[in-house]
Amino acid sequence: MGHTLADVARAAGVDTSTASRVLRGESSQRVKPETRERILQAVRDLDYRPNAVAKALRLARSSTIGMVLPQLNNPVFSEVIAGAEAATSERGYSLLISYRTAVSDTDVYRRLTHTNRIDGLLVASFDADEELVAFLKDTDVPVVMINRLAAGVAHGVALNGRRAAEMATNHLLDLGHRRIAHLAGRQGGFNRRERLEGYQAALQARGIPLDDSLVLTAGYTAEGAIEATRALIARGGSLPTAIFAATVLTAAGAIRVLLESGIRVPEDISVIGLHDAEFAAILYPPLTTVKMPNLSMGSLAARMVIDLIDGTVTEPRVMLEPEELVLRASTAPPRPGA
Repeated sequence: MGHTLADVARAAGVDTSTASRVLRGESSQRVKPETRERILQAVRDLDYRPNAVAKALRLARSSTIGMVLPQLNNPVFSEVIAGAEAATSERGYSLLISYRTAVSDTDVYRRLTHTNRIDGLLVASFDADEELVAFLKDTDVPVVMINRLAAGVAHGVALNGRRAAEMATNHLLDLGHRRIAHLAGRQGGFNRRERLEGYQAALQARGIPLDDSLVLTAGYTAEGAIEATRALIARGGSLPTAIFAATVLTAAGAIRVLLESGIRVPEDISVIGLHDAEFAAILYPPLTTVKMPNLSMGSLAARMVIDLIDGTVTEPRVMLEPEELVLRASTAPPRPGA
């Protein structure tokens, strides 16, 4: 079996888009001479011979950017789509949106990248497993990750989840809460780790011991939060006086269960969530949030992947900071003696 462009890029220590531009003769002004020589030497060492038909197809641009989402009903990704669509339209590209049913489902990526339907790929993800990362590393299409930075994928735009979690937890601490539960994301995920670290750092900075029993896995859906909050109440004992939820959806799920259980928000338990959405303001009670730059994340990622297609220099990884704490009625000081 012959070697692929990804093999050449790996041998030269560059990403596939850089190797592709050198072999097309497009990047002599933008790639260092020593880098170009490493790529050409890798071609000679591997005896790389690109398929002429595939090469011809790749050079015929579709002016379409693919975007793959893990959820279609998540308000976070609605904002990301809006940002990406505005940026692609501004640069003369259209956006093709696809949905995958599982983290490890790589078929949707293969369909997009192997049929010449797209010039670049945006991968919006909560998490990325080894199979997906391996596929993205080997594809010839420029790829930018959204909502996480993955080892092995050179380009990505993410949010500073650790800082956002610190802001949310510090708000509760400033109100006087000391027993704070955290509804966390999926086990083993990038965003779960970032937000959990921020929550723990805020508690430790105030000298509050960590209590693992107050960290519950809710994922990123209201249904996951409903299940986790019911479990928290059902086990009895001393309830927390506040809940920090990893997303606005999980915060909404928690509020529903608390109210159904006769627990008042915020009089008995305060609730705060990351991200913001229109529905957060019309929940009962209106939800306090940490607003994140989701529109900017989408537009910046779209511009980045188009810059990769055009061969222009781009900062490979960007971490965006939280925008602001949005104070609403779901958080308040704990009851005296609570």
